[in-house]
Amino acid sequence: MSISSEIRDSFKYGSVLTRLIYVNIGVFLIFRFIQLFMVLSGNQPSVILPWLTAFSVPADYLELLRHFWTPVTYMFLHFDFLHLLFNVLYLYWFGRLFMHIIGESYLLRTYLIGGLAGALAFFLAYNFLPVFYGNDNAILMGASASVMAVLFTVARYEPNHKVYLLFFGEVRLKYIALAALIIDLISISNLNNTGGHLAHIGGSLVGLLLGWRWSVKGLPDSRTFMSSPLQDVKNKLSRKPKLSVAHKRPLTDYEYNALKVRRQKELDRILEKIKSNGYESLTAEEKRTLFDASKEGDI
Repeated sequence: MSISSEIRDSFKYGSVLTRLIYVNIGVFLIFRFIQLFMVLSGNQPSVILPWLTAFSVPADYLELLRHFWTPVTYMFLHFDFLHLLFNVLYLYWFGRLFMHIIGESYLLRTYLIGGLAGALAFFLAYNFLPVFYGNDNAILMGASASVMAVLFTVARYEPNHKVYLLFFGEVRLKYIALAALIIDLISISNLNNTGGHLAHIGGSLVGLLLGWRWSVKGLPDSRTFMSSPLQDVKNKLSRKPKLSVAHKRPLTDYEYNALKVRRQKELDRILEKIKSNGYESLTAEEKRTLFDASKEGDI
């Protein structure tokens, strides 16, 4: 199998975390290659700045109105390699914990909501705090706010879960989150990457909110973006037992064989996914399919 095929299959059959990491790396490479092409064509390296600005959150509200898509695109955009590296590493570490403790189906919504909260915190600070007056040219890019939302959601949902840190040993998640928040708070006064630290705090706060809500009220329906009071009522009503009578005709030999072939193809795909990406890459539904097949002796 070629490298491109392996990457394509890994993206197609991988977890939400794998896809998020691929998208962040892919966007980084696209912008870097655009800059390379422009520089080789005789331009200065700074020629890439308008391209970056078009996909980063601007502090100026008029620019934000013109570039209304940036609160979403900025959270996948990196241009500095170390910025990308650390965000991807943190996303990988905390994302795996998140999927293990809360579930894969809630990772993407947490990433997106955290990113939006970070963009909002950045925009409000630069438009309403006196210290930032005159900084209308500031822009925000990077996945840091989304990563902080992932960390704080899982830390609030399972605060006493222990992870092993080099030089520190076992540390509870709540202390890791607390240390990250303190670092961001004391870094604001340096006025260095202030927008980034403010976005981190925005992501952290929404992460705390999500973690608290899901720990108290339970996880929402994985098919909805955010649970609402109406959705909560609907879920409670749907739990009422209902009496129903179903009459099913027996399957014909043709239908039975066709069903068996489809199940075998799905089982082969799941086994191939395990071979390529490991058991942890399976979704809950795929794990259930594998378990059912093992009980029936199909594997």
